[in-house]
Amino acid sequence: MNNKQKKSLTKIIITILLLFVCTFIPDDMTLVRFAGYMIPYFVIGFGTLKKAVKGILKRQVFDENFLMAIATVGAICLGEYKEGVAVMLFYQIGELFESYAVGKSRRNISELMDIRPDYANIESEGKLIQVDPNQVPVGSVIVVGPGEKVPIDGIVIEGNATLDTAALTGESLPREVKTSDEIISGCINLSGVLRIRTTRGFEESTVSKILEMVENASSRKSKSENFISKFARVYTPAVCFGALALALLPMAINFVMGNPLDARTWIYRALTFLVISCPCALVISIPLSFFAGIGGASREGVLVKGSNYLEMLSEVKYVVMDKTGTLTEGVFEVTEVKPEGDITAEELIEVAACAESFSNHPISKSLKAYYGKEIDKTRVSDVEEISGYGIKARVNNHNVAVGNDKLMSVMGLDFEKSQKSGTVCYVAIDESFAGYIVISDKIKATAKEAVVSLKKAGIKEIIMLTGDAKAVAEEVSEELGLDKVYSELLPQDKVSKVEELIATKANKERLAFVGDGINDAPVLGRADIGIAMGAMGSDAAIEAADVVLMDDNPLKIAKAIRISRKCMRLVYENIYFAIGVKLLCLILGAVGIANMWYAIFADVGVMVIAVLNSIRALRVKNL
Repeated sequence: MNNKQKKSLTKIIITILLLFVCTFIPDDMTLVRFAGYMIPYFVIGFGTLKKAVKGILKRQVFDENFLMAIATVGAICLGEYKEGVAVMLFYQIGELFESYAVGKSRRNISELMDIRPDYANIESEGKLIQVDPNQVPVGSVIVVGPGEKVPIDGIVIEGNATLDTAALTGESLPREVKTSDEIISGCINLSGVLRIRTTRGFEESTVSKILEMVENASSRKSKSENFISKFARVYTPAVCFGALALALLPMAINFVMGNPLDARTWIYRALTFLVISCPCALVISIPLSFFAGIGGASREGVLVKGSNYLEMLSEVKYVVMDKTGTLTEGVFEVTEVKPEGDITAEELIEVAACAESFSNHPISKSLKAYYGKEIDKTRVSDVEEISGYGIKARVNNHNVAVGNDKLMSVMGLDFEKSQKSGTVCYVAIDESFAGYIVISDKIKATAKEAVVSLKKAGIKEIIMLTGDAKAVAEEVSEELGLDKVYSELLPQDKVSKVEELIATKANKERLAFVGDGINDAPVLGRADIGIAMGAMGSDAAIEAADVVLMDDNPLKIAKAIRISRKCMRLVYENIYFAIGVKLLCLILGAVGIANMWYAIFADVGVMVIAVLNSIRALRVKNL
């Protein structure tokens, strides 16, 4: 509880004690009774009265402070001292609950903001100097010790360490890094000393972009929030004039008909009407629900750029996904080695890795990684790279060819073409076919579970778009249980396909595209809502997507949708509850059944219940 909340609580306690004392003042001691009740009234209501006066002076009359001021002053003028003070007291109790709920939401955002680094360590003359991260040029070498935050994105040039990425990804599992690994800002070094060469300036680093995105989220309002804001601007003056009519019209009718005016009864009803009609519950709880939803999601590593996107996410019925890096690991690995003749699998891999040792192609890297040993390049000579076919080289005094089936055909070799999905590298030694090696992208361990979760979340169709070969795409689709798959697509083809799918869906249904955020920026922007997968450090993802998942776990897609639906459910619960109770109490107040105590519940009670309901959006851990 902050100092402001403590002061409010102190005022509330003092007011309750003073009210208790005032109950012992005899009714016949009119002036003493009036003075006695004025003390707790000004203790608890001075701030509200001051805001109401300021609003009138600024010509911004119709707000909750004005309604509370008019209603309580009117009740006191009618001699209803206890009710006047009680209205102001319970209004302040409601304000305290609101302050606490907003504070709780802000603390969740603040936990994310803790990723902002305070300093960076730069080496100078054998010493470490702490400098502002903004002052570190690209290409500098920084040192990050145990317990320190990584201030700027870069590449590890020395050291091994374990990183805590929970603030970025929502996952508690640490990440191991070593020399040559990329590292992003915002992680906390748990062990070891790392020397890092920066690859970006601080303003362009991951942590800065994430913080900027979260800080700007509240500026993008949802349709529900915009409706409530417009509603309040029309509703508040309307009920003020309605209360005035409720006070004056019956008296005018009685005057014309020659009946007693009974002014006190109708003024009291009008004041009750004003208290009941205060739109606090809606104006406060709806934005708070979205704020809490965005805060709870960010704690789980799901960054939503605004409440409008949270609302759209709840309406998603079609999920279109990229393959590489989204459903698969995006890292090519050797999945099968098939030797022919007398050669062994180990010898086949060794020969292929040696032949590819001078290449930086992803396929070459995969072969060298699978071989796993240091390659003596003096054993390799006469390397010839044949574009579109493969590589020829002399390894251990043998002529070796490694490439696709076209290379084998050009060499006139007799071989059986593999039907395996993935990239197949054929190997020939001394003009004889020696076997093949299959290199493919592995499906993520959680991909199948993610598809099941999306189905359970009510997604109608899960569709995969990929530039990969048809056989590879269909195999992945079949294994994961996807509804449709479109393969061999260029980036512009993906945009066209998404536009076709959007044209076929119903108006109130949304289509989300999930991609790795690097080569899928055009289609991320074209979908109703773009979700960036595995986007740690990806500028394209953070810029193009509406929702960024800060790790590469596809299970987070369904979780993001469930978070958004829970948030919207709470929003509509608050709207129906608040409007329903107020309408009922307004009718009862107008006909004289509901008194000021009913009004207090209709205003403050409903607001407190709505606010407490809103902060449930923070609880997203087990969704």
